[in-house]
Amino acid sequence: MFKGKRVIVVMPAYNAAATLRRTYDEVMAEQIVDHVILVDDASSDETAEIAAGLPNTTVHTHAHNRGYGANQKTCYKLALEQGGDIVIMVHPDYQYTPKLIPAMVSLIGNDLYSCVLASRILGGHAIKGGMPVWRYVANRFLTLVENVFTGAKLSEYHTGFRAFSRELLEQLDLDANSDDFVFDNQMLLQVLWLSHTVAEVSCPTSYTAEVSSINFRRCITYGLGCLRTALVFRLARMRLIQSKLFPRPQR
Repeated sequence: MFKGKRVIVVMPAYNAAATLRRTYDEVMAEQIVDHVILVDDASSDETAEIAAGLPNTTVHTHAHNRGYGANQKTCYKLALEQGGDIVIMVHPDYQYTPKLIPAMVSLIGNDLYSCVLASRILGGHAIKGGMPVWRYVANRFLTLVENVFTGAKLSEYHTGFRAFSRELLEQLDLDANSDDFVFDNQMLLQVLWLSHTVAEVSCPTSYTAEVSSINFRRCITYGLGCLRTALVFRLARMRLIQSKLFPRPQR
């Protein structure tokens, strides 16, 4: 709880048995999180069983693998249903340290921002933390293009550690977004479409064998999806097209 606001952490999980408990312990050690919601996307390991034994945790399991975006849709839906006022998404693979949760919660709980990202780029932590050089270069290229198309000045658009206010989540049409990895990008551009200022905090990361990662082919698909989303955003802003992702305000 932070200033009377209920804090919920959501974890979109897939085969995270090896790192889940460590991530959970660090989340709860901050003593600011009221509840954890883990959505298991039909893992083949013991992710759901381990999560079921964790205190103050709701576990929801998809009957079949629906995709990373679909997992997050379930996460945010459950968080709102359970009264979350501040909702933080953190991956249970321990790529991002939950020790940043109090800082992110404070920025939202003090009504400074409605969206906060933990950036691997700020502070130069990405490569030091083991990010492959090709991923770093791709991240920088995509971020440059997206900043040009959206008019924002973010250090990165691709972090999986994010915090949102309830009011903001209720404004977003998440069902319009992809069920795949590009969901993250689409959701963030929806936030920018609504003219919300996005805050960033510097985040150290750890790339280990247990960290979730998509293969090169899916990275290419993701990158193309990000570019397409940014282009659609720009064209919709210029009123050259209409988009379900970025609807014009009704008069």
